Amino acid sequence: MNQLKAGVVLNYVIIALNTLVGLAYTPYMLRCLGQNEYGLYSLVASVIAYLTILDFGFGNAIIRYTAKFRAEGKKKEQWEMFGMFLIVYSIIGIIALCGGLGLYFNVDELFDNTMTMSELNQARYMMLLLTFNLAFTFPLSIFGSIISAYENFVFQRVVNIIRIIISTGVLILVLAVGYKAVALVIVQTIFNLVTLILNLIYCKRKLHVKIIFGKLNWTFIKEIATYSFWIFLNAVMDRIYWGTGQFVLGAISGTLAVAIFSVAIMLQQMYMQFSTSIASVLLPKMTAMVAKSNNHKEISDLFIKTGRLQGIVMLFILSGFIVFGKSFIILWAGSGYLDSYYITLIFFVALFVPLIQNSGVTILQARNQMKFRSLLYVAISVVSLGFQLFLSKKMGPVGCAIAIGGALIIGQGIIMNLYYKLYQNIAIGVFWKEIIKMLPIPIVFTLMGLISLNYCDYSEPISLVVGILTYTVTYLILFFLFGMNKLEKELFIKPILRFVKL
Repeated sequence: MNQLKAGVVLNYVIIALNTLVGLAYTPYMLRCLGQNEYGLYSLVASVIAYLTILDFGFGNAIIRYTAKFRAEGKKKEQWEMFGMFLIVYSIIGIIALCGGLGLYFNVDELFDNTMTMSELNQARYMMLLLTFNLAFTFPLSIFGSIISAYENFVFQRVVNIIRIIISTGVLILVLAVGYKAVALVIVQTIFNLVTLILNLIYCKRKLHVKIIFGKLNWTFIKEIATYSFWIFLNAVMDRIYWGTGQFVLGAISGTLAVAIFSVAIMLQQMYMQFSTSIASVLLPKMTAMVAKSNNHKEISDLFIKTGRLQGIVMLFILSGFIVFGKSFIILWAGSGYLDSYYITLIFFVALFVPLIQNSGVTILQARNQMKFRSLLYVAISVVSLGFQLFLSKKMGPVGCAIAIGGALIIGQGIIMNLYYKLYQNIAIGVFWKEIIKMLPIPIVFTLMGLISLNYCDYSEPISLVVGILTYTVTYLILFFLFGMNKLEKELFIKPILRFVKL
């Protein structure tokens, strides 16, 4: 098995492992920390995460231009570029350090209305630790990008898997002993630095990478900056979209609201992961197709096929969560997190269209036409932030979620669909006809499931598991018979037949 295939397999292992850890470790952590402590932990992490946008998309640029120079046999140019980026990232690390210290010295001004003195002190310690973590991460992150560019995926994935397993074990022990949020941040910082140092050692000893500090090539820097700008803008958008909620709630409502909101954010990330894992398999073909022929019909057909495949998975998860989500969250996180169900549901509904249409982003990237989408996202992110500030005061974390979800529906559900149809020649009308064909089974099952809640008690783990399994088996059988087309049935049944033959 080559590096690429092994990397893909190991990537799915990581996705499965992260999901398992998230489902198994999170309730233990929530109960050990308590709502206020977990809210504080999530809030500080989200605030510091804003500084990660200082990457400016350079990580992608390192991978792209390293691959380019390798293909052209230009070793010296590679090493000079590594030296240039090491200088740039070191400067960014210093800026991040200054920004983090600025936050550290202004914790009182940001959160004194919603936090106790003890919480403010804890917030300072965690902010300081995470700031130094980030300051070291920026210059050392170049080596992770180099390994990716050299397509040594196995090393990266194996290190990541080991890190997830060992760090989770250590975190469980730390919590069991009685330590709280500050200790968790210390453990995570140590494991992050160890991973970065391992990447450095691997680049030096295995890849024989050299760093040359030469004269800065401003023409090359300008080229990289142009390439990285739209990636950077999208990173800013993502941070505003999914990171401002905790900050706003921390400033307006306090750590309890942040904790409730953060649980929903965690589930939202898992939801998105299922879609992106499907897209990662199909989208390279899309990229090649656009680059070679740019045939509008072929591109539309693949856009529709990908959307339906993603729709199968996302509709099942959405339907199941509507029915069982409330019972799951109460058992998983605790009765104090009931509002997380409604927040998560808002996110799931708002994300449905973007997730079944994420192949559209690949089309735009291949055509080098990301400008409209990026500017649109900046606009709706700003609108979303404004409504978050207003609705959070009125409705707490649920209001914050409505602001985020509403902006997403307007941007991706309406405006981007019009753009795809009018300016990208994608058959959006046909796309939605195909999606609508899939809806009867999920709608019927959701309604039946909601009715069953009047007669079935899912308050115990065993009854919930039995209910979910029964729902899943029945749903999949009927959807296979009446919701899938011929191609989808073949894709579904082929792995099963291969397994049976083994």
